[in-house]
Amino acid sequence: MDLNDRVALRRKLIAQRLDLPNRLELAADLQQVLRVWLARRQELTIGAYWPIKGEFDPLPALYRWSEADPRRRIGLPVVDKSLGTLKFHVWYPGCPMEEDAYDIPKPKDTEVFEPQLLIVPCVGYGPEGLRLGYGGGFMDRTLAALTPRPATAGVGYAHGFQPMLRAEPQDVPLDAMITEEGVVWDAHG
Repeated sequence: MDLNDRVALRRKLIAQRLDLPNRLELAADLQQVLRVWLARRQELTIGAYWPIKGEFDPLPALYRWSEADPRRRIGLPVVDKSLGTLKFHVWYPGCPMEEDAYDIPKPKDTEVFEPQLLIVPCVGYGPEGLRLGYGGGFMDRTLAALTPRPATAGVGYAHGFQPMLRAEPQDVPLDAMITEEGVVWDAHG
């Protein structure tokens, strides 16, 4: 699939996501699936994202997860412009926020940490852990740079499954994929 095909596919999948007639019900189902999946995880730090363009909002499920242990922390990404990667800053409900260069809210002046698990938004997804993001490469570069590499779980709606999607050289496969229909795959169980 060439670059133009991926751009067109992204546009199509985002439009479909925004037009899902029952997106609120699907989001409630996905919240439940994510909460159950998180219950067995051992990580204490999770990097996530601020939802845009009709993305699933993982923050309510993550906040519930964090309430079970005071050592648990949630982070949201802040773009490191010099490297084109993401750094994760602690987020909690009500923390100070500001908009980044892309007009996406980010934590303001909170602690930076390296997450043990990343919850990654998916515009679409394919076989073998393949994720279709927005095309900026931030997540792939971040995963390539983090040592040790955190576990990764993609989240998105089932409509985004693209069985013919093939990996590009820079694509870093996800360890798990979670939709409102359940855990699509999980490399660790």
